[in-house]
Amino acid sequence: MGIAVPILILLLAGLIAAYHRLPLWSYVLLGAAALAIGAWLGANLTASSVVGAVFAVLTIALLIPAIRLPLITRPLLDFYTKILPPLTDTERTALEAGTVGFEGELFSGKPQWKLLLDQPKPVLSAEEQAFLDGPCEQLCALADEWQTVHVHADLSPPVWEFIKQHKFFGMIIPKPYGGLGFSAFAHHRVIQKLSSISSTLSATVGVPNSLGPGELLMHYGTPEQKDYYLPRLADGREIPCFGLTGPFAGSDATSIPDFGIVCTHEWNGARVVGIRLSFDKRYITLAPVATLIGLAFRLYDPDGLLGEKKDIGISLALIPRDTPGVEIGRRHFPLNAAFMNGPIRGRDVFVPLSALIGGEEYAGKGWQMLVEVLSIGRSITLPSSGSGSAKMAAVVTGAYARIRKQFGLSIGRFEGVEEALARIAGKAYAISALAQATAAAVARGENPAVPSTIAKYHCTTTGREVVQDAMDVHGGKGIILGPRNYLGRNWQHAPISITVEGANIMTRSLMIFGQGAILCHPWVLKEMQAAALEDPRQRLREFDRNLRGHVGYAISNAVRAWWFGLTAARIGSAPGDACTRRYFRKLDRYCAALALMTDTAMLLLGGKLKFREKLSARLGDVLSELYIASSMLKRHHDEGAPVSDRPLLAWAFHDAVHRIERAFSGALRNFPIRPVGWLLWLLVFPWGRRAQEPSDRLGHRAAALLMAPGDARDRLAAGLYLTPAANNPAGRIDSYLSKVILAEPVERKFVKALKGAGLDTLDYAAQLDAGVQAGWITAEEHKQLEELRTMTLDAITVDDFDPAELAAAATQSTKAPLPSGEGLG
Repeated sequence: MGIAVPILILLLAGLIAAYHRLPLWSYVLLGAAALAIGAWLGANLTASSVVGAVFAVLTIALLIPAIRLPLITRPLLDFYTKILPPLTDTERTALEAGTVGFEGELFSGKPQWKLLLDQPKPVLSAEEQAFLDGPCEQLCALADEWQTVHVHADLSPPVWEFIKQHKFFGMIIPKPYGGLGFSAFAHHRVIQKLSSISSTLSATVGVPNSLGPGELLMHYGTPEQKDYYLPRLADGREIPCFGLTGPFAGSDATSIPDFGIVCTHEWNGARVVGIRLSFDKRYITLAPVATLIGLAFRLYDPDGLLGEKKDIGISLALIPRDTPGVEIGRRHFPLNAAFMNGPIRGRDVFVPLSALIGGEEYAGKGWQMLVEVLSIGRSITLPSSGSGSAKMAAVVTGAYARIRKQFGLSIGRFEGVEEALARIAGKAYAISALAQATAAAVARGENPAVPSTIAKYHCTTTGREVVQDAMDVHGGKGIILGPRNYLGRNWQHAPISITVEGANIMTRSLMIFGQGAILCHPWVLKEMQAAALEDPRQRLREFDRNLRGHVGYAISNAVRAWWFGLTAARIGSAPGDACTRRYFRKLDRYCAALALMTDTAMLLLGGKLKFREKLSARLGDVLSELYIASSMLKRHHDEGAPVSDRPLLAWAFHDAVHRIERAFSGALRNFPIRPVGWLLWLLVFPWGRRAQEPSDRLGHRAAALLMAPGDARDRLAAGLYLTPAANNPAGRIDSYLSKVILAEPVERKFVKALKGAGLDTLDYAAQLDAGVQAGWITAEEHKQLEELRTMTLDAITVDDFDPAELAAAATQSTKAPLPSGEGLG
């Protein structure tokens, strides 16, 4: 009993030091002071002396480098190099390409929230706002998705011409080269708006401004390539595509079998050194109409024309469409979508060395080039499209649920529909914040490798969930295709965005946590780099410095995770107001738990962790939800913490933390080393899982925001194309909401009076006339109910067709070329 007191005193001092992340020397002083105070207060002197002596020995061993390095650090370095998972050149390139922003704080276990909240709010310039209000609005007004998808399987010639004339393909190209020079945030807002009216438009405009020749030329092109191609890309004289995926290389893009052989050949009347290419690409967006092809291939130099290296590696080249040997023009038909997509093939296609993007200097650096720009494009196009369609589904479904009545009630009043509306509202709010956060990161100059994968996966997956719920609420209105349908195509096309730019299954199980655990961890990458140093003394010193930091970090996260779990994260400093402060504390808890789980998994599983895909996926889910929740809190802060947004924020936040705890539970219950999983459970969930799904009461408040005009609804709808027009039935329905609500009391009064009046055989117009004659309603109310009936019919009416109208427009043989690029002009 006597020795227990000083040990407990030291343990308490250690817990306090670890929680606050005090340096080792501070802990030593704190521990010594604690022992002295304990002895002064009457603790057993002998026991205190023994514990103090052991404490002193350990302290000396840890504080003095001459003792620590040979006895502790060197054996650990030897062990570390054995368990270190081998990195392929591909993985190393991917890790070195990205930058780390606030997502790195989520792995720290103690996020500095001030860094997040102090980031500048993303805003549009006056020129960018004018473009959204002018050309972008006009382009949306030209869109006719029914004609585009069902009738022509292509955008109309006027739309193609408008896109080129107003430089939609040149949003990211700098002004000196004839482009618009827009920020990444403006790019995000344009794609989001286009996606709210036409997925064909958003894909067509998004791809040239994403991964492709334009982005690659801006970063790596030679001066001659930039001067020639960028102005032509900006004004639409050249339409670009990029060929990466082939039949035998999809997600494993580094294994592409397409190749180029360095050789000499006749070119424009002279014999030059160039590349003879053979390739087979598919799923290439804009390929059928492209005039300039970006191509990824493996370059070989068997005759040593460029140097001694025979296998130069993945390289990128620009190939004009009319280059002899190129086969292009046929189309794929992805789930009945009309955006241009098709194969590109070529055999013995010769191009000069000047066709290499960046010239000969960048031969063999293609994978590095792709990875460095991929996260930029992936941060914007698909997340913006997913959030745009989800926001539109939320706004119009709320209006439809108020207008559409069954059993005398708006269908949104039924709890089953209300439950779906709450999910729609909360999820649309979440991925809208997520898409904005990743675009803002790019606008700040970051290359957000990890956030881009999070945004791509969750905006597309959650976007599909939102559209699914919206389809359920709309019922028959959603499934009957035609000019009046504004949901069916989004539901039909949702799997496309989930599949492209890295299939979501692979993104979740391999990329999010796989990249994040190394790139965002404050110590792991530094330790890996230290262990790879060639100088033994420098290697030992650098590894020692990082190891000490890592050990303190790991102990701190274990203590913080346990303490926050024990107190339900109710104690501790945090930013925010009375509403959001508790949210920040909860995120502190889960960040510490994620860091603890990550360190434990990497230590005990080593290189095997990369093959534990289910564990990686679940920890990736935790990281994703932490990032999404952080994005929501940042957006809420930037908008002035509006009180009316609280139901949306609360629903989305509770949904996120419920998913976090579910992911932790799956990871812990299935941890490969079971006793370790049990111990981690006690640290992470000392009282068991406590997070619940959003309550019914909260869901009621969130759903109600969609079914009535208000500033929270307006903020959710910001940036969408909601102009009521013949080509925009969703915009028309949204515009009816205020008038429908104003007419509801009159309608209830009229329906009540009509019961038992014996007027059931009269049509509605005659019933209204009878109501005026009987004094049930006034003449003005008669007009109001007539308008209500007109608006309701427009909202609920579906299309029907003569059978001949649904016949395929093309009558040629199935072997004939499909329509391609009538808008090229």
